[in-house]
Amino acid sequence: MISKNQTVNQVKKLRPAVSIIFLVIALAAGSYYVANNRAILDHLASTSWSVTAAIFCLYIVMLGVLLLIMKASMDICGRKLKLTENAAINVYSLLINFFIPGQGGSAYRGLYLRQRHKLRIKNYIIAALLYYLLYAMVSVLLLMACSRPWWQTALAVLVVSGLGLAIIRWYSKRSEAGQREFRLGPRNVLFLLYATVLQAAVQMAIYAVELRNVSQSVSLSQIMTYTGAANLALFVSLTPGAIGIRESFLFFSEQLHHISGTNIVEANVIDRAVYIVFLLALLLIALTAHVIKHQRLKRLAGPVRPGGQLNNESAGVEKSIQ
Repeated sequence: MISKNQTVNQVKKLRPAVSIIFLVIALAAGSYYVANNRAILDHLASTSWSVTAAIFCLYIVMLGVLLLIMKASMDICGRKLKLTENAAINVYSLLINFFIPGQGGSAYRGLYLRQRHKLRIKNYIIAALLYYLLYAMVSVLLLMACSRPWWQTALAVLVVSGLGLAIIRWYSKRSEAGQREFRLGPRNVLFLLYATVLQAAVQMAIYAVELRNVSQSVSLSQIMTYTGAANLALFVSLTPGAIGIRESFLFFSEQLHHISGTNIVEANVIDRAVYIVFLLALLLIALTAHVIKHQRLKRLAGPVRPGGQLNNESAGVEKSIQ
């Protein structure tokens, strides 16, 4: 009989292959669609620099919102992060999330916080589940608020919130140790909800710029529904950056937001291109900061005496650094 651990290991081994298959299918389908709709390339070529600059700036704002979400999560976990540390964690998480499918950035944050701040992995997971619950509620609300009757929207939000709370409650019972560190007061939970709503607002702004660039007739209600569908792709992130997954969600929800497939492809090509430039800029900043820090530590360490011994002042600096 195959044990539970063996099953988990088999799933982990299959994940990269599944990711590659989905990615190849998505790229092939996208290439085929563009090849049969050559007008898309002409439209994309006419995209102004002001549009790309606006999207790039909005992604910078999004990074700031992610810092707020991280701060809210750490307040709930009873931990404090410096602003520079918070920024570094989120920059690395964004880079990891794009290149490693399945929300690898979340795993990185959990391991980092356990090592540097002694935060239990189970406690971090509970805080992350609470954020994902709020994110799912906001996304479902955006998806259905303008496309379905109010009672269906309310029912969907209640179902999502009920399932989410049940999962959190079930998981928290498995990890009672360390729960006294939690600060699940109304103030902290509302702060996390505020940051999550702000994140959705910035996402709406990004999609609004992209969609209005390809079609001036797109309405606010369509953008809201489109944002909700795009955000739900986060939970099925099988490919790097959810490439193909998000586009599939948007295609399948076309009956809700009524945005054509051509406009979806054009908007997502613009979004992917600007986001890659944004990530490259973050990577350059991260590498530069790493080099500067390394040079500063090397300079503070001072010269090494013959025999590999530091002088007294440099030894004291090295000890304080460690």
